[in-house]
Amino acid sequence: MPPPLRVLETCIYAEDLDAAYAFYHDVLKLRLHSRSEGRHLFFHCERGMVLIFNPNETENSHPEEIPSHGSRGIEHICWAVEREDLDDWRQQLEHVGVEIEHEETWANGARSIYFRDPAGNSLEFATPRLWENDPD
Repeated sequence: MPPPLRVLETCIYAEDLDAAYAFYHDVLKLRLHSRSEGRHLFFHCERGMVLIFNPNETENSHPEEIPSHGSRGIEHICWAVEREDLDDWRQQLEHVGVEIEHEETWANGARSIYFRDPAGNSLEFATPRLWENDPD
């Protein structure tokens, strides 16, 4: 049996979904797929999805008997961005008041910037070859 193809969706948690919407839609430019008021926001990211759940609601059972997605605490997402776009993203984030926590140039030449969303989740933009041995 072959391994899974790719990550299809990833989840993070935020109690203030309005602040999460403003950040992920307006700042990061992700396209909203759906919203369940007070429960979750689902955003498209290319062929994958970013799911943002209110932990106070997702600790409860789901109406359609889907297993609980309940969790608490700070999560991490890393998005691939082209090398030529990384500086533009840094400027965009700083322009809207988002602090860049750390910048890293990795041994293989890949670059990353780290920042936080309004809920405190750790987010990263990295050049696409972050996990490859050759520089990008």
